[in-house]
Amino acid sequence: MKASPGKIALISLLILVIAGCKKNYTVSNKQVILFQFEYINYAWGYQHNGFFIDTEGNVLKYSNPENWNFPDNDLSLSESQVAENLAKCVQTSKKISKGELRKYTDHIDNIASSKVTALKNVAADAGSSEFICYQFSENTGIYKGHLIKMEGDFTCENLNFYSKKVTLWMKEIKIAISGN
Repeated sequence: MKASPGKIALISLLILVIAGCKKNYTVSNKQVILFQFEYINYAWGYQHNGFFIDTEGNVLKYSNPENWNFPDNDLSLSESQVAENLAKCVQTSKKISKGELRKYTDHIDNIASSKVTALKNVAADAGSSEFICYQFSENTGIYKGHLIKMEGDFTCENLNFYSKKVTLWMKEIKIAISGN
């Protein structure tokens, strides 16, 4: 029994659509950071802490750093701003394996191309926890951040399927380094 040309075309189209659903992020050789968790609270005294995950799998944490370079409204930072911030970080004993890092880095393009829900006010004096992933442009030297999730006084989250997985992974890392 021969398959009709219509069936072959339909099956080929389905394979292409399914294969094209998941984009894998290609990391630039010049990119240094991939992910960031940041907590800020102005209630009852200023608190600012968090961590970066770099392209080597190092987890670098910071706590109330002076002269910190905060991203602009688009969550963008220049290469030099990132370097200055990293100089204020301390390397933890936590190291992400290449395979594990690749697994979550592969989701950056999908998260970057997805929408984020509207901000919703849910608390007061809880501060703000942000989970961010970064893409780097070699042409401009700019790190473009993409919000994965925000928790605290206001909440919002990226609507991409993988954002929940990345958030849970970053929360596990936060717990693992809390004693470091």
